[in-house]
Amino acid sequence: MKKIASLLSLTGLVVAGAVQAQSVTIYGMMDVGIESVSKVNGVGTLNRMPSNTGMLPSRLGFRGKEDLGGGLSAIFTMEMGLAPDTGASGQGGRLFGRQSTVGFSGDWGAVTLGRQWTMLFWTLLDSDIVGPSVYGLGSLDNYIPNSRIDNSIAYKGKFGDVTLGATYSLGRDTVNAGPSPAGTNCAGESATDAQACREWSAMVKYDTASWGAAVGYDTLKGRTPASVSDTLLPAGLTSSGKSDARLLLNGYVKFSDLKLAGGVIRRTNDGTTIRPKSDLWYVGASYPLTPALTLDGTYAKLSYRDVSNYDSSLIAVRTLYKLSKRTTLYAQLGKVDNESLVNVSVSGGAAGSNPALGGSQTGVMLGVNHTF
Repeated sequence: MKKIASLLSLTGLVVAGAVQAQSVTIYGMMDVGIESVSKVNGVGTLNRMPSNTGMLPSRLGFRGKEDLGGGLSAIFTMEMGLAPDTGASGQGGRLFGRQSTVGFSGDWGAVTLGRQWTMLFWTLLDSDIVGPSVYGLGSLDNYIPNSRIDNSIAYKGKFGDVTLGATYSLGRDTVNAGPSPAGTNCAGESATDAQACREWSAMVKYDTASWGAAVGYDTLKGRTPASVSDTLLPAGLTSSGKSDARLLLNGYVKFSDLKLAGGVIRRTNDGTTIRPKSDLWYVGASYPLTPALTLDGTYAKLSYRDVSNYDSSLIAVRTLYKLSKRTTLYAQLGKVDNESLVNVSVSGGAAGSNPALGGSQTGVMLGVNHTF
């Protein structure tokens, strides 16, 4: 009996030590709002509770870290997106569609494998004032808030003020959710076409207490049969010899409480012969009027090179009122103006809100965001 008791005691100490060496965090966000979008199809007003995003997309996540000794740690992240209006899974129905990674970290940075953000996300992070809001850059380029890849390996490390990062995917998207960045059915990993559905991205970022700048590059390869890269371009990327690439350059500066930011995304998309080249310019500002009340906004313009009547511009203004550290009320207003051959919607909240060709459109949203 004494031996059994000693064994149980030793087992308890080992388990306790293991639990102490590994930390797991459960975190999440619920963001729900009601919006009103004008001139849908050129005629009606649409009132709805969007499923994709409000101020920020809703999510539930698990993050863990285990100390392996010698400055090395094992890390993992499992993060699911969800539609708060229905409770459905986001990112094309994936269980952990926002992130699903495991890897190692140390003073040299971190290497992770799985489904994760490309460097486009990290390059934009500090210069995109409104981020993945219902009215923002994602309305003009719907890949921006969906820049995640399956079957990938990533590296990111910070050395003083400099951050370096890169990703590479063997097959960037295994889900078929229709013609949208949430699922483009481009699994790759083909023995007959080694470059099918590959992705790679890279980033160099420099940040100080008062200013920062970043440059990044992200490219997506196609395949045969085609994967749809853009909801407006049904031809898509019809072979692995075609790509959809974005070059980013941006920065920000802080003056006391005021933050100003801006940048440009130069895109070359082989998925279309009509408008393959574009520039997305954006500027934004954020200022806390009081400790609880913040005003911010963004102006963005999508311009196509070498063609006419396809441009769109968007302005978004937002107020945030903090009820507590975790709970925020918000109101946001967006307006889009389209040239005669396009009908981009002001709202990235859900499909089905586009205006008529060449139409302008406004959107208003009131919501609440709670983090945990």
